[in-house]
Amino acid sequence: MTAVRQQVLVLYLGTSALDAEVVGWSVYDGTGLTSPTTGDSDEPPYRTGVDALRDGWRLFQAAQLIPPYPGHEYDTSFLKHEFLFEKLVTTTEG
Repeated sequence: MTAVRQQVLVLYLGTSALDAEVVGWSVYDGTGLTSPTTGDSDEPPYRTGVDALRDGWRLFQAAQLIPPYPGHEYDTSFLKHEFLFEKLVTTTEG
């Protein structure tokens, strides 16, 4: 029997542009074929978000562009340029 499972890739980019460099990432594998964990690699899986698209990942959410409040332009906080990608993978169950 076959089943379709989802893989999710979260890329944090240096800017809001999809061709900006990846500065942080997470990978989740709903197929159970791999068990990636945060921090298990020093190298991002892709150099840019566009590279992930070229490899077959589908973009399904991009970060909202929210300007900083006046006077807080240089505050350090969460990584705000988050892009979520998915791949649908057919697996064999049995």
